[in-house]
Amino acid sequence: MSGLNQTLLNQVRQFRERHAVPETAKSRVAQPPIPYFGDEILEMAVTALLKGENILLTGGKATGKNILAENLAWMFGRPVYNISFHVNTDSSSLIGTDTFVDNQVKLRRGPIYQCAMYGGFGILDEINMAKNEAVSVLHAVLDYRRMLDIPGYEKVPLAEETRFIGTMNYGYAGTRELNEALVSRFLVIDMPEPEEDTLAQIFLHLFPNIRTGALKQFIGLFLDLQAKAAHGEITTRTLDLRGMVGALRTVEMGLSPKKAVTMGVTNKTFDLFEKEIVGDVVRTRIPDGWGREDVFE
Repeated sequence: MSGLNQTLLNQVRQFRERHAVPETAKSRVAQPPIPYFGDEILEMAVTALLKGENILLTGGKATGKNILAENLAWMFGRPVYNISFHVNTDSSSLIGTDTFVDNQVKLRRGPIYQCAMYGGFGILDEINMAKNEAVSVLHAVLDYRRMLDIPGYEKVPLAEETRFIGTMNYGYAGTRELNEALVSRFLVIDMPEPEEDTLAQIFLHLFPNIRTGALKQFIGLFLDLQAKAAHGEITTRTLDLRGMVGALRTVEMGLSPKKAVTMGVTNKTFDLFEKEIVGDVVRTRIPDGWGREDVFE
């Protein structure tokens, strides 16, 4: 956030002052575990949201789409409503379903309904897995109508501060091409692959006591796997930044780096041939004899 120009920072501050968070939604305003590192992408996203646009974050694995979405909600001081799309997500999953309360039929509000009511930031995760029934709900809330039509109940206008942030990966099982009508309702940001400087910032933020030599090797390991995945030598299963962070956390607890990386990286693939390739890459970066003292001060 420090990399944003003062004009944008002032406008974000004014946004927060204009739009107080309802008491019932304050528990959903949460600080992300790490900041997003990438001033250019952050500037584009903040500018779009300030002007009332919804944004779609696209890109490969480990590009920080969800971290960016969570950081944006935190910056704007808005409650977060996560909607993870899958093959069984239908309109009732988004809007809500009828339920009995005190012998009366009432609507149990879904995440899109709550987001509309409380001025939340709705994170539409893996939106390219949404089936047609779910997409039809999104059309009216994402365009100029900003309206949620609830069959049998009422039309709910979106609160002024409500925004939606979609995320999507390429090539995951169950995904499909987004139709033109849905894409037109977003401004699209193509997320860049993490580079050496970005990885260093992430690891140093999470592990300030990591040794310089170990930091270089873990960054190198990620970049080596990234290059092999780009060349089609391996899949992206082991290109897992969360797994690498998890491995480093177990090393902090005293587990050997070799065992930690096996759990966090190598074993993410179940193909024996691919596992051998990844294991060879790991051995060039993480010596078998390393202990906790070789990674952390």
